[in-house]
Amino acid sequence: MTSGADQTFETVPLEALLEKVGEMRKQGYRLVQIGATRLPEHVELTYSFDRDLRLANLRLQVPAAEARVPSISSIYWCAFLYENEMHDLFNVQVDGMAVDFHGHLYETTVKFPFGSTKAPVSKPAPAPASVQPASKTTVQPAASSNPAQPTSTLDSGL
Repeated sequence: MTSGADQTFETVPLEALLEKVGEMRKQGYRLVQIGATRLPEHVELTYSFDRDLRLANLRLQVPAAEARVPSISSIYWCAFLYENEMHDLFNVQVDGMAVDFHGHLYETTVKFPFGSTKAPVSKPAPAPASVQPASKTTVQPAASSNPAQPTSTLDSGL
C-alpha cells in the first residue's frame, strides 16, 4: 500500500454528472465504487475512480424526497450493481440502468433501509412455537447383592 497516493474530491452538479464521468473514462480511470450517504435533506453520492494510484471522487447531492440520477452504466457497464444498490437501499431512482433488478437486488425486511434518517422499523419476527420442557427422569443405579461389586458393565470389565 502506498501512503502517498493522491485523492481529490470534486463537487459536481447533477446536470454535469454524465459529462464528468465520460471525461474520467476518456482519461483512463476505472470505476472503483459509488457510495451513498443519507443526510437529513439530501442523499450524497460519491463516484470514485482510480488511475495510477490517484483516487478521484465526484460528489453530488440530490434532494432525498425525489432522489433521481442518470445511470452511468452506458459509460461504465459494471456501475449497474452500484446503481441497483443505491435504489434498493437508499431509494435513489436511477434512470437508464444497463441491468435493472427493479428493487430486487437486495431482499431486505425493511424497504429502503437507508432511505431515511430515522431508524428503520421492521415487523417483529413471529414467536417460535412454545417448547415444552423435557420431563425430569431420575435414574437409579442397579442394586447389587454384593456392595463391593460394581454395578456398571464398564467398571466390571465385561
